[in-house]
This record gives sequence, C-alpha cells and structure tokens, in this order.
Amino acid sequence: MIRIAPIGRALAVATAASLALTACGGGEETAAPASSAPAETTTSAAAPAAGGDGVLTIGALLPQTGDLAFLGPPEFAGVKLAVKEINEAGGVLGKPVVEIDTDSGDTKTDIASQSVDKLLAQNTDVIIGAASSGVSKTVIDKITNAGVVQFSPANTSPEFTTYPDKGLYFRTAPSDVLQGRVLGDLILQDGSDTVAILNRQDSYGNGLADEVEKSVSGGGGQIVAKTPYDPAAADFSADVAKIKEANPKALALISFNETTKIIPELKKQGIGPDKIKIYFVDGNLADYSKDFPKGTLEGVKGTLPGAKSPDDFRQKLLAVDPSLKDYSYAPESYDATILSALAAEAAGSDAGTAVAGKLIDVSKGGEKCTDFAACLALLKAGKDIDYDGVSGPVEFSDAGDPSEATIGIYQYAADNTYANVTYLSGKVAG
Repeated sequence: MIRIAPIGRALAVATAASLALTACGGGEETAAPASSAPAETTTSAAAPAAGGDGVLTIGALLPQTGDLAFLGPPEFAGVKLAVKEINEAGGVLGKPVVEIDTDSGDTKTDIASQSVDKLLAQNTDVIIGAASSGVSKTVIDKITNAGVVQFSPANTSPEFTTYPDKGLYFRTAPSDVLQGRVLGDLILQDGSDTVAILNRQDSYGNGLADEVEKSVSGGGGQIVAKTPYDPAAADFSADVAKIKEANPKALALISFNETTKIIPELKKQGIGPDKIKIYFVDGNLADYSKDFPKGTLEGVKGTLPGAKSPDDFRQKLLAVDPSLKDYSYAPESYDATILSALAAEAAGSDAGTAVAGKLIDVSKGGEKCTDFAACLALLKAGKDIDYDGVSGPVEFSDAGDPSEATIGIYQYAADNTYANVTYLSGKVAG
C-alpha cells in the first residue's frame, strides 16, 4: 500500500510543488527482475523462456479506435520517435529495431486480443500498451504467458501493482494511488467538503474512484455519492439523478469519451459546471472545443499523470507526426521504448524475459544518461546505467511501477480547451 502525504498547502501555489510519498514495507530496492506477484510465487509461475531471434521487435498496442482514440496519436508518435532515434544510433544488438503498429480498440470490442495474436505471431518481444487499464486486463495474461514484455505508457489502475504478471509487466505511468490523492486534495483545497464521484464501472474507473474517496475522506471531506455507471449505456440520466439527489459541492467525473453525453445531462438536471465544481481525470482530459458550446467547461479542473513535455521533444514529435494536437502520454511511450531497447542491450538478448530482467537495472542505480545513444555508449563501455527520461526519472520499483512520478493539474478556459496550472512531483520510497 502506498501512502501519500497531504498536499493541500502545496496546491495553493501555482508553481511546481513537491509531493512526499512513502511505501509500506521494505525490500523495494533490490535489482531483481520486476514482478507484481509475491516473490514466493514468481519461480513457479515464471513465464516460458523465449529465445530471442537477434532482432528487437516492438509492437505498439495503442488506441486507433475506441474510447481513448484521442490518446493514440501522441502515444504512437512517442514510440516512433524512440525507434527512429534508436536505429539512428545503430539499433539494438547491432540490428535495427522493428516496429509493428496495432489497434488496441476498447473494452467493448475484441480488437486488442486480435492485435496481440498478430503481434505474437510476428515474434514481438515487447508490446507497448495498452493505454486503457481495462483493455490491458483483457490481454495481460496472453502476453505474459508468451514470455513477452507488456509495457504500458498509460495504465494507472492500482490492480497492476500486485497482478501476477510473471515479472513481465511494466508501466511508465504512475498508479492511480497518486492521481487519486492529488485529485482528492485538490477538491478539498478548492473548498468543497461534500463530494460526489461518477465513474466508469471498470478496472480504471473503480480503482481511481476508490483512491479519490480515500483522499477526500482522509482529508476531512465527505463522499455523499459514489456512482459507477455502465460506459456502454445509451443514457446516463438515472446516474446523474443520483448525483443530483446527493447535492454535492463538487463532482469527480472519472470517464472516457462518454463525457460528451454526461456533461449535457448534468447541465440538463441543473448540476453542470456552472452550478457545481467539476473535476476531470486523465481519461477525459481532452479538447472539447468542437463538442460543447463556448463556456461549457470554463473553470473545470482535471489531473493528468506526466511531466511537461519539453519544447524540443514536442518539435521532434511533430516531425514524426505533423498533425499532433495533444502530447498526453507521448513522453511515457517514448521512455517505455527507449528503456526496452536499453534493457535488451544490457541483457545481450532481445528475448522478452531477458529484457524484463534488465529493465529495473537500466532505470536506476548507475551512471546517469538521458538519451539512447549516450546510454548505449556507457553500456558498451561496461558501465551500469541509470536512464532518466522525458517523462521523469522512471526508476522502477520491484513491481514494475515508476517510483517517482509527476501529476499535472489543468483548468479549462471558455473555449473548452485546457491548460496547465501546475505540476506536482513525488517519490515513492521503500
């Protein structure tokens, strides 16, 4: 369990702040292969040893369609930029990295499972994705049972920290234990002591809702309604009616693109953003300039894991995809790809199990380096490395989670687009 110190006073300052985190229990600093399963079960449940073929093959399992399709372009661009830079620096094990793009769809389809089948059939060593925690849950067993690394740039469900993944699941996005605490503290800091939660009924929505509830309750506030909804529902009037009846001062809306239906229903029932304070999360923090009349979301705030993308990094992404409008999770996708390549070099093998065995090592404890070429030179010189990426220091825990993370706080303007207010950074200590 992760405990995060209150940040109320820090949120009052519109500059980057520091967040102190601590983890219960010890044994977090060993350099053994990452595993979300208890140590005593790792050996018996180990993934099959898959021999590498000498070519690191990266499969992108990211949303081209479905609820999170808006996250697809920056995530694909992050992977492509990383592969480009890796290959320009000489590739991995002396050969170019191969990239295969597939669609993860969403939980309403079987697209992800079909995509994974295609990737496994093409000897993929590392699968970057899925973006959705719910989608990842549908394919994680298929991927890890094949001895392949699953590396998500955007999964935030706390369930993955303890999932029996055979040491093959990693992520560059922090668990929603962090985002939930930040969001709950933000709501309280803004003066709302009665809070309602309206969330998707899935792994992501339920997990984040639980963390927001803990944060609000722990900070002295009251959760007056906690309403999970069917994301595939055609109508959300009954769900919204439950929120209205509870009469909250604030609402945490944990949603994906069904937000475009829920916001009008909230307004219809008299509890829209013009009446109560509403907060979004990473799943629905998007550009709604074409979805709602001007002013609809003005003042709405939201949280999104991830540090600010440096300007030069954004320019590099635009060179890969000139049509990019959003950069959410591009740094995390880029870092996941770079780390996978460095782990393969450190292991001297592209096999998934070999890559997994070195991912923790290349993320911390060695000589600092910040790009593939520089890190590769250090590895070839026989040195241990500590890759610090665009998304942050990364530094994996034994569970494959980043032990340092940043959460951005954003606010919507009258044009229904959002801009950053501040960033909060924190470290998970063993």
